[in-house]
Amino acid sequence: MFGYIRPAAHRLPAQETERFRTAYCGLCHTLGKRYGFAARFLLNYDFVFLVILLSDGTEAACVSCRCAAHPLKRRCAMAGQRALELAADHSVVLSWWQLQDQIADHGFWAGLPYRLAALLLRRAYQKAGARVPQFDRSVCRRLSELSHLEAERCASIDRAAEPFASLLAEIAQHVDEPDRRRILQHILYHLGRWIYLIDAADDFAGDVKSGCYNPLRYRYAVAGDELPQEVKQVLAQTLDESIRQMSGAYALCDYGVWTPILDSIFYDSFYGIGQAVLSGSYHKPTRRELFRIKQRDEEEPL
Repeated sequence: MFGYIRPAAHRLPAQETERFRTAYCGLCHTLGKRYGFAARFLLNYDFVFLVILLSDGTEAACVSCRCAAHPLKRRCAMAGQRALELAADHSVVLSWWQLQDQIADHGFWAGLPYRLAALLLRRAYQKAGARVPQFDRSVCRRLSELSHLEAERCASIDRAAEPFASLLAEIAQHVDEPDRRRILQHILYHLGRWIYLIDAADDFAGDVKSGCYNPLRYRYAVAGDELPQEVKQVLAQTLDESIRQMSGAYALCDYGVWTPILDSIFYDSFYGIGQAVLSGSYHKPTRRELFRIKQRDEEEPL
């Protein structure tokens, strides 16, 4: 995924900030333990959000472990939760196929960084694909569907967002309880739709300049490299509708100790991130900045 989702820091007391930190560190530790040190660089807030959604809502046990960014310091990391392993497995598979998509979208020289990253991730992907083979096949199939839509310059934002939304919804199949599974499936579907569209808005200018497909360009027949204000208003409405769908489903389920953190995300963060992207005030970090953010977040993840 893309790292857009994080709690609204101003809504959280210190206790909740620390709880989120344990999930963040727990996923980092799990990625390293299951897939090696390089896999830790896949860590982002979207996957931590997935850990919380997949958790059982009880207070998780913590273990003291070494911090990869600050080896002399020890951290309290969430442990003993199946949600950590599920999020790690799915994050590796999804990241691998996103790299393949980037390799396909770029020429030989421009695609070299993605080829190198894929080479470093290959063994981890093979392990993760064996652990979640159905999801692995689904991501491959859905991204192929998306490639066909891109090739035909699909002007429907719903059709364009469908493959990514559907593949995220499939992660809910790992939830045993039927009602909770249906709720999570609905949340993840609209999460995928929201992420796809917010990323399209965020990347609009760059996609126009590079000639990459962007559904907003064709849906709204935008001639330049900037979305007109009236298009932003319409897009804000459809983004907000996905947030309302997620929030409505979220309200049907008890998330226990994670409720304050999830409240801040569903009722605050999603709207704030959408406004920031559409207003142009959101800044997507470069790879170098992402590494620095990871080091900083080991100290202060919010």
